[in-house]
Parts: sequence; structure tokens; C-alpha cells
Amino acid sequence: MTGQITLPVWLFVLIVLFAAVTFASHFLFPSVRWFFRRRLERAVERLNRRLTRPIEPFKLARRHDMIQRLVYDPEVTQAIVEHARRNGVREDVSFETARRYAREIVPSFSAFAYFGLGTRLARWLVRALYGVKTGRRNTEIIESIDRDATVIFIMNHRSNMDYVLVTMLAARASALSYAVGEWARVWPLSRLIRSMGAYFIRRKSRGGLYRKVLARYVQMATAGGVTQAIFPEGGLSLDGALKPPKLGLLAYVTEGWDPEGRDLVFVPVAINYDRVLEDRILVSAGEAGNRRFRARMGVVFLFVLRMIWRRLWGTYRPFGTAAVVFGEPLALSHYGAQPDPETLGAELMRRIQAGMPLLSMPLMAKILLEAEAPIPEADLIARTEAAFRAAEDTAALEPVEDMGLRARRACERLARRKLILHSSEGWAANPEELPVLRYYANSIAHFFPPVPASPGPASPEPTALPKDSAQDAETSGDAASAK
Repeated sequence: MTGQITLPVWLFVLIVLFAAVTFASHFLFPSVRWFFRRRLERAVERLNRRLTRPIEPFKLARRHDMIQRLVYDPEVTQAIVEHARRNGVREDVSFETARRYAREIVPSFSAFAYFGLGTRLARWLVRALYGVKTGRRNTEIIESIDRDATVIFIMNHRSNMDYVLVTMLAARASALSYAVGEWARVWPLSRLIRSMGAYFIRRKSRGGLYRKVLARYVQMATAGGVTQAIFPEGGLSLDGALKPPKLGLLAYVTEGWDPEGRDLVFVPVAINYDRVLEDRILVSAGEAGNRRFRARMGVVFLFVLRMIWRRLWGTYRPFGTAAVVFGEPLALSHYGAQPDPETLGAELMRRIQAGMPLLSMPLMAKILLEAEAPIPEADLIARTEAAFRAAEDTAALEPVEDMGLRARRACERLARRKLILHSSEGWAANPEELPVLRYYANSIAHFFPPVPASPGPASPEPTALPKDSAQDAETSGDAASAK
């Protein structure tokens, strides 16, 4: 035991490395993880004290644990067995397929990434591009909801900026969990989005096993009190108008809701912009009859560089107003134990439409599209003010008294993009840009339904005239025409 032995240097180094790894894995790494976990828990506690709706434990659970819980859920297990039988594969192969789906869907939420990085970046980006306006009762609506209820924001989808805009506005209330499509499954964007609490969905998937895994995750998150945000239209609006809801996620939510558990409160959110960044891309896709957006990363990169260059030289001008209005909340408990997704979806879309912000540039587009001749600037401002007064009680966020200045700015912005043209006679829509103008006008067209043509006075039944009288009448008609 006390004798000396001689070891080669390489063997001694190997023993030291093994000892270091063993020490680190058994003592150092657990201690470091415990230290950072404790710091994170304390940070979350401080954060929850200032949030209107604290972050629920479900959202803070480890991603690995959530994946395991999801794939071993009884309903998912039954779907795995049915998938294996239907496709003629072993159950372990079907189980691995379900696990792969779960890895795609389940996020890895980081409170630091969301509140330390995400919301600050969102605030900087939104304020750099837009002047933000909110509904008069937005804060009151959120604070009036029962703190124990699960809140789901139901929003119309105008732009990819919707994610950024609503994230910024909801940062004081809670952390939102979005459903994100395949477009975001690109590294490293996917890692950032997943750390923000978003979950990925395959919008075109028709597989029963995938739908069950997705449904159970949404239902677990809802039961766990996670605040979510859903775009029921299923994609960006290609013509600017509000579309009928697609009931996939809404149906999952209603089917998994337990009337004896947490109540579920939907908050309709209406979003509108003076300028949508992707407007021409969306209009082109709508004219082509498909949803293939021809946006390239190079175009986005050049756009960002152009904005930075203009800011450096002092020639940058914001894009106008971005507005968000929260509608009256709708509790699922009001629909009974078995709510109908179609009825629910229709009511939510109606509330979104009723709260749509009425902004100056979409309104200007509507007025100029309907004009049969160029409109002098004074007349255009008067028409804009009259339209705002007609809808002031329902949708307008901007005071009517400021419409003179806002109408002039709207004309400048539309003219800068060559959407409207100015002549000695006044302002008129650019004939080459009518689809883009219609895109903006469609967002607020429901506030101004077309006036049906009033029927004229009923013509009396023709009576037979004597031959001479008929000739006299014909002659007098010709004379009147001549005059």
C-alpha cells in the first residue's frame, strides 16, 4: 500500500481527466445548475409581483418533462396504438413518431429571453417603425378578468408585426404563448422563438396522430393557465379584409375545457396599421390565387439596411400608426358545458370587426377609391373628418379635431409610395396601385356599408291616348329634349 508505482505520463493525464470529469458531473455542475436555478426562481418571483397575470408553473416546467408528459398522456397513447394499427407499423415506431411531434411542438420558455430580450427588442422595433395607439379600455379589460382564469387573446392577422406589437403591449400583463407556422422553423430563429414560449404547428398536417399530440398540448397548456394568443384566420389576410375563422385550435380548446376547472376567457383583439410592411407581397399572393409569398431574406436585409441608413442621415420617416384595441371579453362558461366552436368563433370575429381601429390612411384610401374625379385637399379633409365623426363612437382612436393635420400626413405618406397622385385639380388614386389601396380600404370597409339605391317614385300605368294626343306628347318630348 505504501510502495511506489511508475505510470506513463499519458495514463496519469487520463486519470486526472477522469477525476476532473467525475468531480464536475457529481459536484460542480449540479451546484452551478442549482445556483442559477435559484437565481432564476427569485427573478421569476419578482417578475410575477409586477405582472397582472403571473407566469404559471406549467410554462416554467422543463421541456424534457413536458415532452415526456405529453407522449405518455392516455389519449396520445391511444392515438399511438391506432396509428400503428392503421399504418401497419410497430407500436414503438409509432411512439417515436409521436415523440418527434412532441419535440416539434413543445417550447422551451425562458423568462430571461422573453422579458429581458424579447419584449425590449419588440418595444424598440415597434417604436422605430410606428406610433402606437391602444384602445381606451385595454388596461381596464385585462385587469377586470379573474386572475384564476386562463386568458386567450383572439386576434386578426394583418402582418408578421402582429406578434411583435402584441408582445410589447401585453408585456405588463403576462407572457404570451403563440402558435407559429412552419415559416419560423429555421435555425437560429426557431431557437429564439421557442425560448419565447411559442409552439410550432404544421398547418397542413392531416395526420390523426399529429393532431392528437397538438390538441393535447394545447389543452394541457390551457388547463395549466398559460396565457395564449391565437390567430383564428389561420394566416395573413391577402386582401386586408377580415376572414372567417378556422376552428382548429378553438375546437381543441373547447373540447378539452373542464367546466369544473378554470374558466376560460377569450379577449378579442383588433389590429390595424397605416402601413403593413408586407402589403405588396400579400396583394401579389392574393392576385396569384395562392399563399406563396415571394419574400426573400435578402430583401428583408436590404430593407433593414435602408432604414438604418435613413436614420443615420436624418431622412427616415415612421410608417404611421399601429393600433390595437381589446374588445369585450367572452367567458367560455357563458356557453354552457359543451360550447359550440362555430358559434364561439363567429361571435369572436364579430367583436374583432366591431373594434377594428379606424385609421387615417385606410380611410383616405377608401375615400379616394370611391371618388370619380380628383378631390381638392380641403374637400378631402372635410370628407375624412365627416367619416371619422360617423364612426367616432365605435372605432376611431384619433380625435376628430386633429384630422386636418393627420389627413395631410396621410396624403404625404400615400404620395411618397406613389399610391395616390396630385394634380392641379386635387388628389386621386394612382390607377396602377388600385389593388394596394383596396387592401387598406378593405380593413375598415365594414364601417361604411354601401347605401342601396333608393327606388324612384312608382310610374303610373300607361294609359292609351288618342292618336292625335299621342303625337302631341311625342312632339312636346322632343321639344323638351331640344331645350
